[in-house]
Amino acid sequence: MTARNELRLLPWSGPEGKPCYLSTDDEAGHMSRLADNIEAVQLGMAAELLDQALEALDGEGSTFEEMRLLTEKLTGSLRDVLRVAVSRGHLLAASDPHHS
Repeated sequence: MTARNELRLLPWSGPEGKPCYLSTDDEAGHMSRLADNIEAVQLGMAAELLDQALEALDGEGSTFEEMRLLTEKLTGSLRDVLRVAVSRGHLLAASDPHHS
């Protein structure tokens, strides 16, 4: 999944919130598959949270505390999805033969 000398940004953070990277040429390897699965879960959770947010915005019965909790979940999900987008963007750029 990664081009030679290209690191893959993983969908989780390391100690102190620092990014984690994977260096491998084996896209079928355990860590690559684990990262792919976690990315899929994160994207699925983001879709579910979006549905919840749309429902909350349509309704009038949401409390301040419910909206605060939803906002916290959306913020975390947005962070995860952004990390997936950055990682996949780097992978696409690394695999593009015209990319310099």
